[in-house]
Parts: sequence; C-alpha cells; structure tokens
Amino acid sequence: MFHALSWFWTTCLYTPLFNALIWLYNGVAEQHFGWAIILLTVALRILLLPLSILSERNKHIYARVEEEIKEIERAFKNDAEQMKDRIRELLRRHRVSPWARTASLGLQALVLIVLYQVFMAGINMNNFDVLYPSVSAPDFVYTYFLGSDLGKRSWFWSAFVGVWLFLEISSEQRRHDKETITKADQFYRVAFPVFSFLALFLLPAAKSIFILTSMAFSFIIASLGRLFAKKK
Repeated sequence: MFHALSWFWTTCLYTPLFNALIWLYNGVAEQHFGWAIILLTVALRILLLPLSILSERNKHIYARVEEEIKEIERAFKNDAEQMKDRIRELLRRHRVSPWARTASLGLQALVLIVLYQVFMAGINMNNFDVLYPSVSAPDFVYTYFLGSDLGKRSWFWSAFVGVWLFLEISSEQRRHDKETITKADQFYRVAFPVFSFLALFLLPAAKSIFILTSMAFSFIIASLGRLFAKKK
C-alpha cells in the first residue's frame, strides 16, 4: 500500500508538476522562477476550474436559500434529524452539491503540499534526474522576484497574503447583516490572517507567491460569479 501511494505521489503528481515548472522556467518565463510559479499556478487553477465554478455556484444558491434554511431551523429546533432531512431536501431541490467545495479544497490542499516539494527542488536544483527527455535541465535557477529571494523567508510577501485575507474576509462579512456577525466571526477575521502570515513567514517566499496567485484567481472567479448572479 505504501509503495503504491509513493509511486502515485512521485509518478503522477510530483514528476509531472516538476517537469511543468522547469519547462515553463526554460520557456515562456524566460528563466524567472517567480513567473514560472505564477504560470504553473494559473494552469493548475484552470484545470480545477470546473470544481471552482461549481463551488461558486453552490455558494450563491446557498445565499439565496439562507432564509428558508433559517425557517427550517426555527421550525424543527427540537428535532435535529427532521431538521437535517428538510435542509438536505431543500439543497437537493436547488441542486446544491456539498461535495464540490470539499473536493475542490481537498485537491487544492494536495496541490499545496506537492508544490512545496516541487518549488524547493527547483530552487535547490535537485532531482533534475526526473526530468523528461524533452525538458532540459537549466544551468542555474534565478530565484529573485521583485526584489525577494523566493528560496528564503519574506515578511513582505507573507504579510501581503495576511492583509489580502483580512480585506477579503471583511468584505465578505460586510455583505451580511451586522446582527448575524458573531464574536467568533470577528475573531476569525483577525486570527486567520495573522495565522496565515506566521505560517507563511516560516516557509520560503515561493509559497506566498503561489498562495497570492491562487487567491487572485479565486477573486476573479468570485467577481465574475457575483456579476453573473446579479444579471440573472
């Protein structure tokens, strides 16, 4: 079992992504590692786009039926099983797929882990022996991007992610009534960006560039989704 998982991780995930990164670095990125990371991230998000669109669709539908869910919760507050069945039926009627967001987040988490290995191998010029015959090993890897060495920690890029998350969460909470914002929501608005900043600060800046690119992609998809929902 372990050997099968190891084979899948190396052959189906790590090796193709590492080859794609080096291929982009040698080609369209013109030997700028930062741009290679951004291009690879965009490519991966495009591959995951169907799940992202389905998740965004579910989010807008859920917002529309939120009042009905509250009514069900009030009506069946003493019958938890009946409450769950009614809510499940309501979501099924509106064709909301709860697994879509879970699958999307799960795949993104998997990509997040394997890309850490990929980025570090590229930065340290390791594992070039797994490159496909059509992908040439570079003589060097230029890791500087907008004044930062992507192989080292960067308070600037990790703080950038933290500020972006704070603004994004604040914007999302402003769309709800003030009465529905709990103390837990207020704590989350500050705690999650701070935790993200601290976690990313412990990692090479390449990880922050990946996270920022992915967040920018998600922001564009969410904005298009809101625009479409308003027109509809």
